Amino acid sequence: MTESPSSTGNENSAGAAAGRVVVVTGANGAAGQAVTRRLAADGAHVVAAGRRPLDWDDARITPAVVDLLDPAATRAWAAEVAAAHGRVDGLVHLVGGWRGGKSFAETDLDDWTFLHDQLVRTVQHATLAFHAPLSAAPSGRFAIVSQHAAQHPRQGAAAYATAKAASEAWTLAMADSFTTGSAATILVVEALLTDAMRAQRPGADFSGLTHVDDLAGVVAGLWDRPAAELNGARLVLS
Repeated sequence: MTESPSSTGNENSAGAAAGRVVVVTGANGAAGQAVTRRLAADGAHVVAAGRRPLDWDDARITPAVVDLLDPAATRAWAAEVAAAHGRVDGLVHLVGGWRGGKSFAETDLDDWTFLHDQLVRTVQHATLAFHAPLSAAPSGRFAIVSQHAAQHPRQGAAAYATAKAASEAWTLAMADSFTTGSAATILVVEALLTDAMRAQRPGADFSGLTHVDDLAGVVAGLWDRPAAELNGARLVLS
């Protein structure tokens, strides 16, 4: 199912989010930082995972270091998070990466190895580790960010498009596993935009891109929408 988002999450209140525990993987990137800070500002407690700890200077944000390519370590970490907080209401997976070339014939399969690790294996390990607490949560939410290439691949991005399509298929399978109030959702963008990108290219046309703050608003709004509306949905942001 593909649709445009009906909410940017602006109506999400700190009172509604109070007590909510959300895990953000890939939290150190631009999108991860925007999503983490927005969720915390709305009142959630956020476990912000990356390859190195950041100083968030916010009591509502707990930094975490985890190797998502290690399935055993990921499961152990997820169990620690659930035990420490007593619940997990959301997992926002923002581990990304891109590699590509000019033509299909020039595709470097080393790119596939890298992208398979970054875009497929990390989401597999994270979702399997957090599936039980998300299923048990009254309004569990899982979200990934995908790209139009998953359904409309171009020859120079064969490996990237294949990895994105695989991560989407995995997310839809997870959606099929939810039976009550939880939901797994795919957020689709053309590309993500930051203020630094605008500063580097003043006057450039970024109209087709999604600003990371807008992405953060949509993520924060996922708990304001019913699971039946979100589960298995592809929400097109751009």
